[in-house]
Amino acid sequence: MTSPASITWPEADGPRTARWRSEAAVPPPKRVIVADDRTTADSAYRLACEGTALLWNGDFQNARQLLQAVTRRLERKPRKQGATPLEAFNLHRQTQSQRARTLGMILIPLDAAYVIPLRRAPDVQQACIETYGPPTNEASVVSLRELLGLIGAHEWRKKGVEIPALGDRIHPYYGVFSPVRGEYVDLVARTALPSLNKAFDIGTGTGVLSALLAKRGVKKIVATDQDPRALACARENIARLGYEQQVEVVQADLFPEGRAPLVVCNPPWLPARPASPIEYAVYDPESRMLLGFLNGLTAHLSPGGEGWLILSDFAEHLGLRSRDWLLAAIDEAGLTVIGREDIRPRHPKSTDETDPLHAARVAEATSLWRLKARA
Repeated sequence: MTSPASITWPEADGPRTARWRSEAAVPPPKRVIVADDRTTADSAYRLACEGTALLWNGDFQNARQLLQAVTRRLERKPRKQGATPLEAFNLHRQTQSQRARTLGMILIPLDAAYVIPLRRAPDVQQACIETYGPPTNEASVVSLRELLGLIGAHEWRKKGVEIPALGDRIHPYYGVFSPVRGEYVDLVARTALPSLNKAFDIGTGTGVLSALLAKRGVKKIVATDQDPRALACARENIARLGYEQQVEVVQADLFPEGRAPLVVCNPPWLPARPASPIEYAVYDPESRMLLGFLNGLTAHLSPGGEGWLILSDFAEHLGLRSRDWLLAAIDEAGLTVIGREDIRPRHPKSTDETDPLHAARVAEATSLWRLKARA
């Protein structure tokens, strides 16, 4: 087992070391200084851009204000414009990566019980336990940006996300893709079911599609995922909604054992390399999950059964994948398309003309591809 990463910084009585926490798998900064309420935004911005991290030792709310001030300075920088959608996408990812790296340079200490030892600090113990697990009796350091993400995720987990098609809420965990974009849920809600006997939900995440299939009357659903956090999240949501008798959540690489008359999969939509483990919900490097689903589908469909592939064409508009490539992959997997349901995006970015990827977003559609094994 790999030892946790550590971070070291100078103090008046000698260097200190603590555990480094990063859910994004960011390595600990090599250069760290102690900062406090006297540190100016201009100084913090310059140091962060140079790769020097600032371990905060002042008022917590002032640290939040400092992060906001550094964010504003980053946003003033002119954006490079891509000549093509693909170039715009690559530049956007590069900008986002640089932005995350810079904003991640403001650090916050946590004591062994996940208490922030700073003035006016919020209670983050439960948020930390939900993400990091029980306290390990060691002090640690985390970026303020990640910590605020933990706090936000904790609130989402408590409040839940309203799913109109479900008539209820889904409570996402930190690091599990939240169904805030409901288009794919609506597609599953309105497409005619080929059978009510059994279904597989591949890569279940929060369990939202399994819950929806259960609500629609499917008698037995097997939901799979590889990520332990997603599995725990799905199980909790299924139990809260009262579908435990219909839905079984199992750990599997794509398919469970056996066959079903309906197999549903909503893989990550963009065939690009994720920058962190959390991004695997959005990025599918080399289309591995998509191809794994297509190539394994025939062996897991009951005779005459349907596979439902739910996929945005956003990647096509960015130039990351073509429609011809997708149709060829379906054909090479021994599958045939028997129908398709489309839906337009409703999320705010689809109407934001300042978004560098606006041209691709405004053209985007999400489709439910109904697939059958070729006779």
